[in-house]
Amino acid sequence: MKKLFSIIAITALVFAGTFSSKAATVQTMPSNVQTLMTATTVSIIQDEGGTATAEKGFHQELKDRFVEGGPAFMGIVLLCLILGLAFAIERIIYLNLSTTNTKKLADNVEDALKSGGLDAAKEVCRNTKGPVASIYYQGLERADESVDAAEKAVIAYGGVQMGQLEKNVSWISLFISIAPMLGFMGTVLGMIDAFDKIQAAGDMNPSLVAGGIKIALLTTVFGLIVAIILQVFYNYIIAKIDSIVNSMEDASITLIDMLVDYKNK
Repeated sequence: MKKLFSIIAITALVFAGTFSSKAATVQTMPSNVQTLMTATTVSIIQDEGGTATAEKGFHQELKDRFVEGGPAFMGIVLLCLILGLAFAIERIIYLNLSTTNTKKLADNVEDALKSGGLDAAKEVCRNTKGPVASIYYQGLERADESVDAAEKAVIAYGGVQMGQLEKNVSWISLFISIAPMLGFMGTVLGMIDAFDKIQAAGDMNPSLVAGGIKIALLTTVFGLIVAIILQVFYNYIIAKIDSIVNSMEDASITLIDMLVDYKNK
C-alpha cells in the first residue's frame, strides 16, 4: 500500500511540474506565436448564417484560464489538488480493502469455536483480512484468561484500528482549507496590483485594471473548485470510516457474547 501511494504521489508531482512548466513556457512566448498555437487548437464551426465562429474545447479553455491566472498561485493550487487526490485515493483503496463481511466472519468464528475451540477460531481470523478480523483475533488470544480480559483487549485494539483507518485523513482536510485560502490570497494580490496601476496612471481606466481583477477572480475560482473536489472525496472517506467503525463495534459485542457462551459450556 505504501508503494502504491508513493507511485501515485510521484506521478502527481511530475504531472504538476510538467503542467506548470508548460504554462510558464506559453506565457514567455511571443504574442504572435501564442495566437498561432491557439488557432491550431480551436475548432471552426459554421453557424446558421454561414459565419465562421471559433469554439474552444473545455480542456483548452481550462488550460487557457489556468495560464491567465498566473503559474505562481495556480501551480500551488494545482499541487494542493494533486496531493489531496493522492491521499484520498490511498485512503479509499485502504478502506475498501478493510471492508469485511462481519456477519459471515462472525458465523465462521462461531462455527469454529463449536467445532475446534479457540485455536480453530483464531485460524479463521488469521485467514481473514480487515480490522474486524484483527479485533476478533486479539479477543480470542485473551479468551483463555477471562472474558473481561478479552473484552479489554478488543477495546484497546479497536482504538488502534480506528487510528489506522483515520490515518492521513487530516492531510485531505488541510488541502481543502488551503486551496481556497490560496485563491483568496491571489485575489487580494490581484486587486492590489490593479490599484497600483490606477495610482501610477492617475486615471480610473477600466481597461487598465481589468487584467489584475481577472487574475484575482480566476485564482479564487480555481481555489474553490479544488476545495469542492476534495470535499466530495473527504465526505466519502469519513462516511466509509464511520461504516467500518460501526461494524467493528457490532462485531465486538457479538464476539463477547460468543465467548460468554463458549465459557459457560
